[in-house]
Amino acid sequence: MLAIDTATPAITAGLVELTDPPTEQRIEQRSVRVTENPRQHGELLIGHVQAACADAGAKLAELSAVVVGVGPGPFTGLRVGMVTAAALGDALGLPVHGVGTLDAIAVDAVAAAAGPLVVITDARRREVYWAAFDAAGTRTAGPAVLAPDALVARLPELGAVAAAGASAGVAGLPVVGPSGPSPAGLVAVAASALRAGAVPGPLEPLYLRRPDAVPPAATKAVTP
Repeated sequence: MLAIDTATPAITAGLVELTDPPTEQRIEQRSVRVTENPRQHGELLIGHVQAACADAGAKLAELSAVVVGVGPGPFTGLRVGMVTAAALGDALGLPVHGVGTLDAIAVDAVAAAAGPLVVITDARRREVYWAAFDAAGTRTAGPAVLAPDALVARLPELGAVAAAGASAGVAGLPVVGPSGPSPAGLVAVAASALRAGAVPGPLEPLYLRRPDAVPPAATKAVTP
């Protein structure tokens, strides 16, 4: 299955094999393409998808599902991944599962954290997106958006002993795991639904605040 995410400055795409043999359930990442470029999500994502398929020796027509990160993330970048996932799902007749981007990062970081974890990414405007997780990787708070100082003030309450994500350094805690989600991490969040053959609901982006762009105000009428 294909996993993609554009909720962070990274453009991520990869193919993942989800197996369910009699004795072991495995998530095997067969390919991954990642580029850090916050301004080229739209230009690079489809190329990454095609390259990830080629790297894994697979064709789009052979996919069984699409998993996409739904944020939180900035409006422009996030919608590129979600629209692409929806378009591929529609064109190929595939289910499209949306998962939390911070949840996927936590999957890859929780083992190294060895305790409660906070995942933090850049929200711009001098703010960060964050979510807290227990030692098993279950989300206990968030996702939400805060100024870094406000988040740091909450850390004792959250009990985090480590931080992950591209903005993890603001927490002043040991930094573990990746800065962005991996394809395997994205699929891991959706694994139960995928194995059960559950029908995914509509994709719901996690913007957490209004976009920067707003419609122009109506032009005032001029009285002669």
